[in-house]
Amino acid sequence: MQKYLNVLKSVSLFNRINDNELEPILKCLSAEIKKHKKDSIIFIAGDKISSVGIVLSGQVQVIKEDIMGNRTILTELSSGEIFGEIFACAGIEKSPVTVIAMADCDVMFIDYKKIVTTCSSACAFHTILIENMLKLIASKSIVLNQKIDILSKRSTREKIMSFLLTQMEKSKDNSFTIPFSREELADYLCVDRSALSRELCKMRDEGLLKFNKNEFKLSQ
Repeated sequence: MQKYLNVLKSVSLFNRINDNELEPILKCLSAEIKKHKKDSIIFIAGDKISSVGIVLSGQVQVIKEDIMGNRTILTELSSGEIFGEIFACAGIEKSPVTVIAMADCDVMFIDYKKIVTTCSSACAFHTILIENMLKLIASKSIVLNQKIDILSKRSTREKIMSFLLTQMEKSKDNSFTIPFSREELADYLCVDRSALSRELCKMRDEGLLKFNKNEFKLSQ
């Protein structure tokens, strides 16, 4: 647990928690760390979900597949980011999404009910955790709305530009790196990969942007 304290201090769930309180809190919450190999499934759609996952190292992808096998990437998460909290909070018994390890990773799991329910010791930190969880869920809702806005665009070009502009705003620079390969970006934007590649090349030729693999620069 000690080796991950620096990561955990950056997790939004533990905002306003003193460093010396973090380890006792994790013990009270019965936090558990599990290791996952690259490409392994952390949990699959249909699994019961009652815990919040915190990525301690590596990267994970949250994906959704329809009955035809078409895959949509909902998000990619790295060290210090959280998943599963919205479904656990909503009381959804079966996960509608699959979470996959994109690299060897360590994930901490905490029972959601232990976060939002005062324990027998009446630990004061529970109030802070509940407040942090509410803010976290609200922030995730904003991110989901941003993706809905991207996917609502009619053309492939509009989807690409809307996505790239959000990435530029996040990095606060017109040069940035996106977290997806071409195939993954196509899955994220729900467009055909060939159509995506063609449109990117057209946008480059028109001087709208430059790119090299997953590194992009938007023209000012």
